[in-house]
Amino acid sequence: MPKAEALEYEVGNRKVRLTSPEKIMFPERGFTKKDVFEYYLAVSEPMLRAVNHRPTTLQRFPDGIDGEMFYQKRIPTRGVPDWMHTAQITFPSGRKADELCPIEPAHLLWAAQMGAVVFHPWPVREPATENPDELRIDLDPQPGTDFVDAARVATEHVQAVLDEAGLVGYPKTSGGRGVHVYVRIKPDWDFIDVRHAAIALARKVEQRDPERVTTAWWKEERGERVFIDFNQAARDRTIASPYSLRANKRATASAPLTWAELSDVEPDDFDLETLPKRLKKVGDPFESMDSKHFGLEKLLEWWEQDAREMPYPPDYPKMPGEPPRVQPSKKVAANWEE
Repeated sequence: MPKAEALEYEVGNRKVRLTSPEKIMFPERGFTKKDVFEYYLAVSEPMLRAVNHRPTTLQRFPDGIDGEMFYQKRIPTRGVPDWMHTAQITFPSGRKADELCPIEPAHLLWAAQMGAVVFHPWPVREPATENPDELRIDLDPQPGTDFVDAARVATEHVQAVLDEAGLVGYPKTSGGRGVHVYVRIKPDWDFIDVRHAAIALARKVEQRDPERVTTAWWKEERGERVFIDFNQAARDRTIASPYSLRANKRATASAPLTWAELSDVEPDDFDLETLPKRLKKVGDPFESMDSKHFGLEKLLEWWEQDAREMPYPPDYPKMPGEPPRVQPSKKVAANWEE
């Protein structure tokens, strides 16, 4: 079978070339590279609002989701248009990198041409790349629980705690079994402060419903509960952006929702085919998110009332005040301080 000719698209005032348009990216549903490209073209306006000026890690699948995958955290040194835009980020190790930083739709489409399926933006906007402007609450259902449990925790408890703290949250599906809630915040705090705010919020939610919610970092302690992953607020921890596809068999997408919708949907409702149709019908539920930036004072006040540090991810350098990174079941006097 002859190789399909490359296509060229007008994206804003740019021309973006799409090679191998008939390459299969999602084998189970037969979606091609062209389908993925045109999906991102269809959702580029609201998606750009979400990732605009944010350093963004690309999850790339050059040969489709059943092939090799890698995370692109540095912009390639070759084959990059001169109109590409980057921002410098600093990893927990102190190393730095220039990462794709979309500021126009063509940047998203160039990434799709490069085999990017999932977009993982940082919770910062240039030039303030050391100060998050987005608090992200990640509700992760553990084995024995599912999306409906995460949605219930979000609607019954997360929303109430946010209200108590004087904050407004915007929910979305993760594209998998989880729920994400975003809060636009003033870029007045560093990553450590924002992570402490996330821990404080998670503890408040856990206190409201300890039978269904956990903040336990170690999986062996979580049980059949919804884990609020506070470490998603740590430096270099990212989650799929609003409208990003996910690399699964159904080609689901991370769908922004209203609070009223969250209890009535399933993750599979939103995919490469259905989310652009929904966008045309109901618009973008996140459109007003940037209209007000909130402060973290109340959450940090709660943190000060219970300032117990929690473990960082395993690839992090040892952090000040952090407890030993040792599973409770392996606790021995030599590696654990009471």
